[in-house]
Amino acid sequence: MSERIIVSIEAPEWRKVLPDAEDVARRAAHAALREGWPDTGPGGTELGIVLADDETLRHLNRDYRGHDRPTNILAFEQSPPAASDAGACHLLGDVFVSLGAAAREAPEQNKRLADHLTHLVVHGVLHLCGDGHAAPEEAAGMEARERFILARLGVADPYEAMDAAPAG
Repeated sequence: MSERIIVSIEAPEWRKVLPDAEDVARRAAHAALREGWPDTGPGGTELGIVLADDETLRHLNRDYRGHDRPTNILAFEQSPPAASDAGACHLLGDVFVSLGAAAREAPEQNKRLADHLTHLVVHGVLHLCGDGHAAPEEAAGMEARERFILARLGVADPYEAMDAAPAG
């Protein structure tokens, strides 16, 4: 499968707190694509990962979802390619991750920041691939895929870590 993953670090603080954030995000996206997206033919697949801050995610969350608060991740799908675009690159979409939210959540969930970023990117890419979690059975399926992908990357089960986190 031909894939192009563009990682953009919009919040320079990412480089300070996690110097290899770009590599972590790219590796997670590649792993999620391998499991979640079929080969799109000669044109391949392209997606973007944007490592941003709380303010950026707050604005996007407000403008596109109607929630005026930051969130940890947002995924924006592109529309599927037309049948006449058989040889063209499929632009899958973009995943935005907030450093503020990720940095707050990681210790709350007993995770290293790199592992939490990996989980968030996998989660977002699976959304771009069509997975969701609106219904309980959908959520269970998506969580199982996340666990499988993360295990292949050497990342502990994120849902087990959250269950073990102290109440607070």
